[in-house]
Amino acid sequence: NMDSTLHYIHNDSDLSTNSSFSPEEERKSKVQDVVPQALLDQYLSMTDPSRAQTVDTEIAKHCAYSLPGVALTLGRQNWHCLKDTYETLASDMQWKVRRTLAFSIHELAVILGDQLTAGDLVPVFNGFLKDLDEVRIGVLKHLHDFLKLLHLDKRREYLYQLQEFLVTDNSRNWRFRAELAEQLILLLDLYSARDIYDYLRPIAFSLCADKVSSVRWISYKLVSEMVKKLYTASTSTFVVNLMNELVEKFCKCRKWSGRQTFVFICQVKCLFVHLFG
Repeated sequence: NMDSTLHYIHNDSDLSTNSSFSPEEERKSKVQDVVPQALLDQYLSMTDPSRAQTVDTEIAKHCAYSLPGVALTLGRQNWHCLKDTYETLASDMQWKVRRTLAFSIHELAVILGDQLTAGDLVPVFNGFLKDLDEVRIGVLKHLHDFLKLLHLDKRREYLYQLQEFLVTDNSRNWRFRAELAEQLILLLDLYSARDIYDYLRPIAFSLCADKVSSVRWISYKLVSEMVKKLYTASTSTFVVNLMNELVEKFCKCRKWSGRQTFVFICQVKCLFVHLFG
């Protein structure tokens, strides 16, 4: 039932997405008729700093955790009731609050649809990308889920930022890089062969040389899937160039570890079976 409801809301394009209100409309912006208004007002007041001091220091986190469910209940047409609260939580001083929103922003995007997502969620998403690693991991784990909801032109803007995920606050945080490799495998279906070759290929090669073996193993799968994707593209130049680079960087590498990497890449998905049948 939840999936069907999300599907219905996401595909309902007749609802208004105008988020600018006159002073009179601003006073009425929190009014809706889905749930008792007093209940909604009580929920919205959870972001009041005084409540956090006198009631529960974790109250803002609880509010952030429940927000997608509240948004689903109210429906896209009542997003204006939650928008200010969402933006307040997204800029909360506690990183745990921002982290909670980062992990659920892709679910909220499904509820709101592409227009509201582009106008209200993308700026918040961009802020999370520059946040602490504890917050960034939330958007990274669901990067594909969020980007697939954006229009192609908006989605391509993030190609320039994917490289930034290689840099973390703690260089020993190898799980961050492993998650990046997992997400890049999924992102192959969202971008063209040229985009994959120009932007994803350098990141994949960098991950293949990672110091942590768990990251490298996932990267081998990424490169093999990348070769398969480029091979099925209409332009064969990209896969030829990629194969030549693999041979030069790894197969002919002076270090045994580099030559071993080439073998592992071929082994993961039987690379040459894909290429030469």
